[in-house]
Amino acid sequence: MIEEGGRRGKTMAEKRQIFMDMRAQNFDEIRLSTYRTACKLRFVQKRCNLHLVDVWNMIEAFRDNGLNTLDHSTEISVSRLETIISSIYYQLNKRLPTTHQINVELSISLLLNFMVAAYDSDGRGKLTVFSVKAMLATMCGGKIVDKLRYIFSQISDSHGVMIMSKFDHFLREVLKLPTAVFEGPSFGYTDHSARSCFPQQKKLMLNTFLDAMMADPPPQCLVWLPLMHRLANVENVFHPVECSYCATESMMGFRYRCQQCHNYQLCQDCFWRGHANGSHSNQHQMKEHSSWKSPAKKLSHAISKSLGCVPTREPPHPIFPDHPERPLDLANIVPPRSVPNNMNDAAIVSSGAPTPTKSRMQGLAAAQRMNDEHALIAAYVNRLQSSPRALDSPSRLDEEHRLIARYAARLAAETGNPPKSTADFNFDVNKQQRQLIAELENKNREILQEIQRLRLEHEQASQPTPEKAQQNPTLLAELRLLRQRKDELEQRMSALQESRRELMVQLEGLMKLLKDEEQKQAAQATGSPQTSPSHGAGRSIPMPVRSTSAGSTPTHVPQDSLAGVGGDVQEAFARGARRNLRNDLLVAADSITNTMSSLVKELHSVDDAAEEEDRLQNGRDRGAMMGQKHLFSL
Repeated sequence: MIEEGGRRGKTMAEKRQIFMDMRAQNFDEIRLSTYRTACKLRFVQKRCNLHLVDVWNMIEAFRDNGLNTLDHSTEISVSRLETIISSIYYQLNKRLPTTHQINVELSISLLLNFMVAAYDSDGRGKLTVFSVKAMLATMCGGKIVDKLRYIFSQISDSHGVMIMSKFDHFLREVLKLPTAVFEGPSFGYTDHSARSCFPQQKKLMLNTFLDAMMADPPPQCLVWLPLMHRLANVENVFHPVECSYCATESMMGFRYRCQQCHNYQLCQDCFWRGHANGSHSNQHQMKEHSSWKSPAKKLSHAISKSLGCVPTREPPHPIFPDHPERPLDLANIVPPRSVPNNMNDAAIVSSGAPTPTKSRMQGLAAAQRMNDEHALIAAYVNRLQSSPRALDSPSRLDEEHRLIARYAARLAAETGNPPKSTADFNFDVNKQQRQLIAELENKNREILQEIQRLRLEHEQASQPTPEKAQQNPTLLAELRLLRQRKDELEQRMSALQESRRELMVQLEGLMKLLKDEEQKQAAQATGSPQTSPSHGAGRSIPMPVRSTSAGSTPTHVPQDSLAGVGGDVQEAFARGARRNLRNDLLVAADSITNTMSSLVKELHSVDDAAEEEDRLQNGRDRGAMMGQKHLFSL
């Protein structure tokens, strides 16, 4: 009793799990019932991983489980419903990559409990086929136009005309979804719901049905359905705009702009919860934006619209033929399996006489089995060709083993009980089948080799190597230009470095001349004898010849090389670890100019003093000579 009570409590907890998770999202704070309902159903869709199942995959699952052959009012048990849901999720995991696998058991439990809570409120443990189809086709992923086309195929007759009673039945079933998420007062079923969707039309075809369901606005009872699809489309849309209420610098999802307040925009959370500030009011009309356009795009669109260059608005859905396509008649291509329907045929089959009817039936049965096997093998090969991921699927070997086992069993059955009248026919059939299997195996082997080759080429293409760069003539030309440019810059750097060193040597010589001149002036001022250099020696300035090796192939010379320069210049230019060569050259040039000017002035002053001294000496000499002459005359 204790174990049974614990199991029952665990089951109840699992049934309430999805509703507890939904309540934790605080969707009830959204003030508009349409957005509230769409957000809740979108949460259920993503929580159950139904958004990963396309509507076409859902239709295929219905056919695999035989729901297309059952009447809409047929009831199925919860255990069979669990089998259907399990097949949907296991097939989904086969399509998904290994890094995006889902928790199948949890998804089955959540979806099964939600469907039972929504469609089996009486607790009978049974659901109708139409309820299962309506719920899964509405809540799965895919385009809304594809969903509506499938729904219309379920509520229309063979001529493509909608049956109003079936549409009313569909509304009754699909509106149980808002009721399951506690939005029944806003979107519950009423007796006039069907007529409110189509108040005037009498004969409704597919295009008319799509026009009404995808109109703007859609029918009031189903207004949450297109909004749920718009929510899925804008979940990752980014708007680089600041929210006027919460001051968020960017928005994700919907963006709402006030039509009265200038540049007043709200994010979807603030708008859904009715937040407003300043002069803005919740009564103002808001425009919903599901994408972001830059001001330049808006201006170009406005200019194009004013010039009449904007194309006409496309219809919300493509135009489909009103009459449904009839299925192909394959009676002449694949002969049906012969089954005795009356006593005469049964007596003929049960008798051992080799009658023409019996041999014909056996031949048709063998041909049918062969066609079935060919169809299975062809479908398997096509699946391998269309989906390279199927090669890595763990079910590939199992499927191959089943095909081989089926073929071996048929061969063993034919070998154990060979019909005498069709021995040659069976031999030919077996030979053809062996040839077909050999051809299919060779083709499968070639396909595997081709897939492996394509994978290797893709991996090599995704990883560029230096060899590929060398083989590319464009890259080689660019590399040559870069090397040539590098050599030119190195030569220019070497020439500038040599010029800098020569300027520093010249500056060192000038500084030495200035020091010698200052010492000479100091000695003359003190009256101490000092040997004065000759005029030629005083005016000779050592000017180094520029090296002719500057234009040769440069080597890596240090930028701050001061080889051959005196200590004063080294001390002047070695103050910074890294100096700008151009600034140093400009400063050195200015210093050389100033020094040359001062040197010329000093040289002129020295020449003037020497000339004055010569004149005085000549005067003294003439006076002395005149004195001597006077003495001799006495």
